[in-house]
Amino acid sequence: AASPAEAMDLAAQHRERIDMLITDVVMPGMNGRELATHLHSLYPDLAVLYMSGYTANVIAHRGVLEEQVHFIQKPFAKQNLARRVREVLDEG
Repeated sequence: AASPAEAMDLAAQHRERIDMLITDVVMPGMNGRELATHLHSLYPDLAVLYMSGYTANVIAHRGVLEEQVHFIQKPFAKQNLARRVREVLDEG
């Protein structure tokens, strides 16, 4: 989805299970935590992987994310993203 609003619309229209949300932390209109909270109301078992160009410590310090969330820092290689996705899904 190109925006949080579009992601919420797509999720609401989706008829099957959604296993994972991969979202940026900082977005216009809504942050990734707010998007995840909204989507958890539709899909309670939804796994979430956050990404950002900021470090996890900076984001946690600003109160945008809790320290123990699944996170990958940008830029990242495709294989690193694939590994993190697998780790997050395996934890669920």
